[in-house]
Amino acid sequence: MDLQLKNKVVIVTGGAKGIGEGIVKVLAHEGAIPVIIGRNENDNLKVVNELKAVGQHAYQFVAELTNPSDCEAVTQKVIAEFGVIDGLVNNAGVNDGVGLENGDYKSFMASLHKNLVHYYLMAHFALPALKLSKGAIVNISSKTADTGQGNTSAYAASNGGRNALTREWAVELLKYGIRVNAIVVAECWTPLYENWIKTLTNPQERLTEIVANIPLGNRMTTAEEIANMAAFLLSEKSSHTTGQLIYVDGGYVHLDRALPKGN
Repeated sequence: MDLQLKNKVVIVTGGAKGIGEGIVKVLAHEGAIPVIIGRNENDNLKVVNELKAVGQHAYQFVAELTNPSDCEAVTQKVIAEFGVIDGLVNNAGVNDGVGLENGDYKSFMASLHKNLVHYYLMAHFALPALKLSKGAIVNISSKTADTGQGNTSAYAASNGGRNALTREWAVELLKYGIRVNAIVVAECWTPLYENWIKTLTNPQERLTEIVANIPLGNRMTTAEEIANMAAFLLSEKSSHTTGQLIYVDGGYVHLDRALPKGN
């Protein structure tokens, strides 16, 4: 299917690794112009150069997204460079384990800035350009807002906020023809997920248990599968879809995990 994304300029925050990298690569394959926004220039350029080596387009700008002025400045740089923003993928964030019992105000607020506040800021600063292009916003979210996980209050709160902002922005931006949707991720294999598994007691055993409880295929979701949905939601092929929280998770959140294995 031709998603008609050729030459569409799409910002992808945290686009150098994991799910963000997957989204950037799928967009580049579709002929879009993904623009990676991330704090580490070497990581950003690694992805950009990989894509340029195979004749595809990608660009990058360095920004610390927990800094509001960086969010504004980098958005203006994209507009100055390309003259347009056709899409925004809010993706950057980290499950940083700021819990209730062992957390504190300072770390809780810092986590909200790492995981939620820049979603608002990037959309706010990109909005004038998105109005002109009638573009689309895709927010990457997590199951933690639905299921909880334990010892991750700030990240769960951030994802609840991401989901709520998706619905709120879909309403507010209807009059501009801007569509806003979220992809809710559960068990997706990324470098961050791998690092998290390693912090657990008996990590390989725990991973086997988790995979066994993913109903569809008893396997992890891939970054490419998240990316394929993101590309679809950014494209005109999803032209009448807005305000949706779409679970790309092999049924992990909503299907009965007591199902016989191997279904």
